[in-house]
Amino acid sequence: MTLDTVKHATETPESAQPWAELGLKEDEYARIREILGRRPTGAELAMYSVMWSEHCSYKSSKVHLKQFGEKAPENDALLVGIGENAGVVDVGQGYAVTFKVESHNHPSYIEPYQGAATGVGGIVRDILAMGARPVAVVDPLRFGAADHPDTKRVLPGVVAGIGGYGNCLGLPNIGGEVVFDACYQGNPLVNAGCIGVMKHEDIHLAKASGAGNKVILYGARTGGDGIGGVSVLASETFDDSKPTKRPAVQVGDPFQEKLLIECTLEIFKEKLVAGIQDLGGAGLSCATSELASAGSGGMRVELDSVPLRDATLSPEEILMSESQERMCAIVEPQHVERFMEICEKWDVIATVIGEVTDGERLEIFWHGEQIVDVPPRTVAHEGPVYHRPYERPSWQDALQADDAGKLARPTTSAELKDQVLKLVASPNQASKAWITDQYDRFVQGNTVLAQPEDSGVIRIDEETNLGVAIATDGNGRYAKLDPYAGAQLALAEAYRNVATTGAKPLAVSDCLNFGSPEDPAVMWQFAEATRGLADACQTLGTPVTGGNVSLYNQTGETAIHPTPVVAVLGVIDDVTRRTSQAFTQEGQLLYLLGETREEFGGSAWSQVIHEHLGGLPPQVDLERERLLAEILISASRDGMIDAAHDLSDGGLIQALVESCLRGGTGARLVVPDGLDAFTFLFSESAGRAVVAVPRSEEVRFTDMCTVRGLPATRIGVVDGEEIDVQGEFSIPLSELRTAHEGTIPGLIA
Repeated sequence: MTLDTVKHATETPESAQPWAELGLKEDEYARIREILGRRPTGAELAMYSVMWSEHCSYKSSKVHLKQFGEKAPENDALLVGIGENAGVVDVGQGYAVTFKVESHNHPSYIEPYQGAATGVGGIVRDILAMGARPVAVVDPLRFGAADHPDTKRVLPGVVAGIGGYGNCLGLPNIGGEVVFDACYQGNPLVNAGCIGVMKHEDIHLAKASGAGNKVILYGARTGGDGIGGVSVLASETFDDSKPTKRPAVQVGDPFQEKLLIECTLEIFKEKLVAGIQDLGGAGLSCATSELASAGSGGMRVELDSVPLRDATLSPEEILMSESQERMCAIVEPQHVERFMEICEKWDVIATVIGEVTDGERLEIFWHGEQIVDVPPRTVAHEGPVYHRPYERPSWQDALQADDAGKLARPTTSAELKDQVLKLVASPNQASKAWITDQYDRFVQGNTVLAQPEDSGVIRIDEETNLGVAIATDGNGRYAKLDPYAGAQLALAEAYRNVATTGAKPLAVSDCLNFGSPEDPAVMWQFAEATRGLADACQTLGTPVTGGNVSLYNQTGETAIHPTPVVAVLGVIDDVTRRTSQAFTQEGQLLYLLGETREEFGGSAWSQVIHEHLGGLPPQVDLERERLLAEILISASRDGMIDAAHDLSDGGLIQALVESCLRGGTGARLVVPDGLDAFTFLFSESAGRAVVAVPRSEEVRFTDMCTVRGLPATRIGVVDGEEIDVQGEFSIPLSELRTAHEGTIPGLIA
């Protein structure tokens, strides 16, 4: 078979090429020919196909994502923003923290264990590539109905993959969430996040500059796994007519990644690299084109120098392979020998595969024959830009008019008690300990708070006790009712969760999970959610530092609920002063902060009791969220509260059950004047938290709330071994624990 060289492509302009099979549209293929002035070679076609895929190029979303830059609030803490492998923020004392959330949804449905495991591996390498030591991971997850047979197939594999890979790396899993909904049947959402820590001077960027500098590929050998994996696999809708995509799922080796991490950190310490990029989606196609595009020159690569696991791989397959545990570094010639010595010390394969040139082209050769000659920016950064049509769906008005306020409410105390027990035992509100106990949450010894706390907290300086907090949140039911408000509620909840621990929210990463962008209704949802998140970040002063868009999450014509997942990073000066959600001391006074309204649209109560979705989600008041956060942070720092828990899914009763079970103490409650017991317990009004206040601090705490204008209502006291709503019902903690903790093991184990 004739090698498809640049010369051969020029001489055979009419040769048929499989552009459609590689996911390209006819006009995209025509654009590639226009850029090159000829037909592409097979290797060039492979590169463009993966780099112009939805997953890599953001071609349907970038016109909306630009709002995150246009509306970005001024924030002195932001050191590196959107456009790099991950965002970086200043957290004080010379430290910088990098964090990001990404998706590995489609691979995890096909091959749950490896899909989830390599999702963790990929996000960890993104953080590593910024110059940071990874210190913790988080995992926001969504699955289909909890009692569906396929959930029992997918969930255990995903959880085992996340735990297996993260535990082997020695990274604590400190946060995340697990949500069940039939809309995710066939399209689970496996989002993975990572936090890394470094000093300001250690930040590294993905660029290739300096003619003569060497391009070194190091890490695992390149194999046939992951060819067209996340790049193509995540850029189309699943349906029954397509063949299995199993070979496209990458295979991970966490022990190889651990060696790669330590090797890379030692290389950073000796300042041996001028630029670096991990190999994730689109593999070498991405690493070479992005490094060259971001640099000041061109690049020449000898592709036959790439170490292979499978000698039969074609050049196209090598360029498309998404084999894991690989990095690409730009190294000045005088540092190459020492670079190689460090790699050998850590038993990491390292190979010089090319060099930076003073030209403007990315040139790739195979056994001396040129197979790629492209302007790198056209591959990496100048892909298609689609202004997809979008339109408010015809069913949206009817959905919002189907108000949850019309649903039958409990009419007796016995019925109210029964609904409380049903709520706390429902899959979404039940304890996720069966899942989180499979993760090592405390390895390395710096975990201060982890699941099921409101946010994970990690100490990053053992002398000063400086720490960071992270929370991830998202409610697809809210976003289905109102995508604009739903995205803002996701941000507000994550922001609030960080503040309840005593940390100050600083910045945001997001993972925007939606259906097919070719559906105008889905694109409307995406446009509204993006606009809502950008507006809310501007108001709260928390810039989006980076993230991920995952589209085509649908089976046939059925899309998932729009699911913007938002991660908020916060900083806490002294982790010894953090606040837990656990009620531990009898006699503590319980205060409800914020206002409770009749808001049940998209609520857990409407889902669990009535299997209903309709109406409007809770109102968003971002200034109230900011005030609540300030009060929570001040009260935590000054010792005015002993415990705090945000109110969100399931309302007050869910928060109380979690805090009581967490601390092993009960609570006596009085329904405040002006509220009925049902609304008091189940409303999901936003901008609220419940706190436990020592009696000695009550006056100081309430005075602060009064002066700042935050409603604070005393609703009870921590006491006994039951939750007692006076005049209504009481439930022993033992009964609540059985209901809360038995559901997931019963469904999944």
